[in-house]
Order: sequence, then C-alpha cells, then structure tokens
Amino acid sequence: MVDCEYCAESFDGEAAYLDHLADAHDGELGAIDRRRVEEHTGDEDGNAIPVGPIVIGVVVVFAIGLTVYVTQLSGGDGSGSDADLVGTTGAQPLSAVEATGVEASSLDDTGDSDRLSGVEQFPDRGNNHVEEGSAIDYQRFPPLSGTHYATTVSAGFYEATPLLGSLVHTLEHGAVIVYYDPDEISPEARGSLREFSSTHTGTWRSVVAVPNPNDDPRAPYIVTAWQHELPMDSYDAETVHAFLSEYLGRGPENPVR
Repeated sequence: MVDCEYCAESFDGEAAYLDHLADAHDGELGAIDRRRVEEHTGDEDGNAIPVGPIVIGVVVVFAIGLTVYVTQLSGGDGSGSDADLVGTTGAQPLSAVEATGVEASSLDDTGDSDRLSGVEQFPDRGNNHVEEGSAIDYQRFPPLSGTHYATTVSAGFYEATPLLGSLVHTLEHGAVIVYYDPDEISPEARGSLREFSSTHTGTWRSVVAVPNPNDDPRAPYIVTAWQHELPMDSYDAETVHAFLSEYLGRGPENPVR
C-alpha cells in the first residue's frame, strides 16, 4: 500500500497513487512529486511517454542505486548502527497548545549569526525512497539526509520517537526536528518545544520534537534541518527561533520560504 502524503487515502500501487496525485493534488505537489507525475502521465507538452521503458529503467536504476548504497553505507561509522530499527510506527504527538512569547513570534528572513555559530553542515547523502521497514544504515545519528521512507511525521511534540526513515523524509520537506534527551529535558524546554511545534505545522515547514533514542546523546538538545545540526547543552528558545528563521521551510523538496 502507498499512503498519500497530501491526504489520508491509500493506494494499492504506485501507478494508482500517481494518478491520484495528478487528479487531486496538482497544485500542491513539490518538485519531486511533480516530476514523478509528469513521467507517469506524459511530458509537459502532453506527449505520451511509453510506460514499459520507464518501468524497466526505474527497476535498473533502483537496483544499481541500492547496490551502491549498500556498498558505501553498510560500514558506516558505528554511530548509526541498526538505525533502521529505531523508532515507533504510528507514534503520535501530544495535543497542540497555545503559543506565547518568542514561540509565537514571526520568523525572521535569516537567523541571528551569533546564535547559530555552532551550526554544522554535513554532506547530502541523497533522497532515495524505500519501502517502510526497509533497512537503512545511516552513517551518522541523528540522520540529516539520505535514503528514507515515503511517509512523513506530523508536526508536534512526541514522547515516543517515530521511525527515523520517516523523520528524514520530514526534514526533506523543510521541517526542523529537535531531538531531546528524555532524561535531561527541563519543564521549560518541554513547554517551549510544545509551543514551537504547535505554531509551525505546515506540510513544508513543520516543527517536530522527539526523544533522542541514542543511549548516550551528544547533547541534551540537538536541533536539526536537512544537512544541518546544532547541539545545545542547555535549552534556549531564542536560539531555536533563530534556527527556525534560518532553515524552516527551506528543505530541498519544496522550499516555501
């Protein structure tokens, strides 16, 4: 089954799903989904594209890509060992809360450079989609890009970590994900993150806060976007706001800011 990222419907196969995207969500599609629909239904001039060669080509490319991926990533650096098994299918966020203070304030065009001086950028590991439950050996944890599932994670504050493969796809959509140490999170940080994740809920600009499943996190709070990471030893809402101003809604799939 293929679940639609834009509504609650599910489909028996890829072809039915792409037909649905073309009919029901034409004006909402991100760049990648737009390209997939065009390849399925025909080129931009309306000329039919033979389906058979496309299917064969996709299978060949997928097989080659999977071989390269396994060869390059199976070793990793140890920090992402068994990362594909981390997370809970169907994890649900806590109910939304009303935001006040900086959590409710509008974002700036860019983030304060002083507050973001500790941000690190990492190489883009690609954006291949694989079936949910497939093994993904992320080289680094938390993952900031790379192979992921077709599903995404809704905005919100979570007390159980959703599947990493879905979280990475959420980053590609332009989300900011905050990994918190459940043993270290303060009541103030918990409240602030609930407010941030209740304020920013768009498909292409959501805030997600999840427990860090690593037994020994590098920091109590790790704020992440596609290819970017900011560890925080102590929680600071102004710094989170600066990070959102810089990166939220600017994922590679469909930038909206």
